[in-house]
Amino acid sequence: MLPAPPPAPGLPAHLQELTDRACTYVEAASSANTRKAYGSDWKHFAAWCRRQNLSPLAPAPHIVGLYITACASGAAERGMKPNSVSTIERRLAAIGWNCTQRGTPLDRKDRAIATVMAGIRNKHAAPPRQKEAILPEDLIAMLETLDRGTLRGIRDRAMLLIGFAGGLRRSEITGLDLGRDQTEDGRGWIEILDNGLLVTLRGKTGWREVEVGRGSSDATCPVAAAETWIKFARIAKGPLFRRVRGQGKDVGPDRLNDQEVARLVKKTVLAARIRGDLPEMERGLKFSGHSLRAGLASSAEVDERHVQKQLGHASAEMTRRYQRRRDRFRVNLTKAAGL
Repeated sequence: MLPAPPPAPGLPAHLQELTDRACTYVEAASSANTRKAYGSDWKHFAAWCRRQNLSPLAPAPHIVGLYITACASGAAERGMKPNSVSTIERRLAAIGWNCTQRGTPLDRKDRAIATVMAGIRNKHAAPPRQKEAILPEDLIAMLETLDRGTLRGIRDRAMLLIGFAGGLRRSEITGLDLGRDQTEDGRGWIEILDNGLLVTLRGKTGWREVEVGRGSSDATCPVAAAETWIKFARIAKGPLFRRVRGQGKDVGPDRLNDQEVARLVKKTVLAARIRGDLPEMERGLKFSGHSLRAGLASSAEVDERHVQKQLGHASAEMTRRYQRRRDRFRVNLTKAAGL
């Protein structure tokens, strides 16, 4: 659990309610996944400190430098492999966040930390392992593996189609509500219009709207899939995507965990034999919930600005990172230079 700001000394009892609300705002300042990761990273750092007979509270920069060195060399925990650069950077961010919340900010620019971290990046950094994009023909094959006659199959079709057509993150898919201001843990809501589905999302940089148009046929239309799910699941309010229970005959009130999106993608990829040239284990590692988002970016033949807006990217460069199989060698500078 991440620390909340300590109450001011001598705070009157009638202000306790505001103190409690301030704690909820502290939690709302970051996503649930970020809080979970930071909590796990702080626990890891605190355990390392205890093994070294050190206090994790208000750590000196050189102690943090030794900790990230241990993480990079595999010495932070017995029997554990060295952490990746991205994991070490996240652990460092978690330590800094916790120190700030406790009123003892950590100077991450101190040479004892910054120089060590720069050396770790130079020695251990590797190109990011991007998940493979799911292209339209892949998605259609995946949809064919789902049973249209069951509630779970109807729900899963809607999740895959909306996730792909909206270019949504897995937490954005499962965080949708049927309408505005219906739940406290929702990340957005949908509105079904004549021409498509309007998705309003709360992201890291504020609110954004995503337009999901109707498809060329009901079999591949994300809007039709959503309407079918809402109808048969008898959802009138609250979370859009929920657990199916009672041997698949009943829809519960609880929102799906975003991990279910990743599991659904992997399951249907394997069932549809996408990339059947690879061993099953390797195929499972190549695809995740992010593959839907990358699939839209890679396959939508429109101006790049529209894709950038749909994905909510601040820069075109970030959007290009998602375009796995598109635009390679479209601009041939070799020929343009006269060779």
